[in-house]
Amino acid sequence: MPQDLPDDEHVYPNIKRNPLHEVTKTSYLLGILLGIFVGLFPQTRFKNFNLFIIALSLFHFLEYYITAKYNPLKVHSESFLLNNGKSYMAAHSFAILECLIESFLFPNLKSFSCSQTTKFCTILGCLLVILGQYTRTVAMHTAGHSFSHIVKTKKEFDHVLVKSGIYSWSRHPSYFGFFWWAIGTQLLLLNPISLLIFISVLWKFFNDRIRVEEKYLIEFFGTEYTNYKHKVGVGIPFLQ
Repeated sequence: MPQDLPDDEHVYPNIKRNPLHEVTKTSYLLGILLGIFVGLFPQTRFKNFNLFIIALSLFHFLEYYITAKYNPLKVHSESFLLNNGKSYMAAHSFAILECLIESFLFPNLKSFSCSQTTKFCTILGCLLVILGQYTRTVAMHTAGHSFSHIVKTKKEFDHVLVKSGIYSWSRHPSYFGFFWWAIGTQLLLLNPISLLIFISVLWKFFNDRIRVEEKYLIEFFGTEYTNYKHKVGVGIPFLQ
């Protein structure tokens, strides 16, 4: 074997952490879910719900795909983020339940043609979902091996401080992307209660997470990160 060829274990994902039957099954089910709601789009009265499920399916698929493509040493079967904690599951379950109940009790409110307000919320929701997904995906791509779904408490050999590209205008673009993506989904569903809950819970979550993460980033990179932090914001309102 030629000496200049890379060692497979340093190029490809760990097969033990990525059982092919699990990864294939999850991707297949997400694809089926997406396909069903694309196919039902012409028959559904409240088409915003279809758009929500499509956005949700794409989000979870891309979490794994982008990690596998640009950060293969850290990808694993849980990178789909489907098992993203009880709070995450409860939030989306409540949002879907609110949407279904309001559709049954107040059908006219869940309609794109109901009023200018619903049209505005739907369009704004779509734009935020697209912006959020694009930003998060580009952030994961740009960070490459330095990206992780888990806050790192120890600096790894391939961990570098990324300040270029999308990181030049947001120091946490993946959080920025997820925050606005999630807010966009609730605008899309025309969910007033879930919208307020998502804003409150997500703001607190990212505020706490960034505070902890940046404590370690300052330990890893010292004044370089401190200077970067003073120059570049996050992009989430009232979060420094």
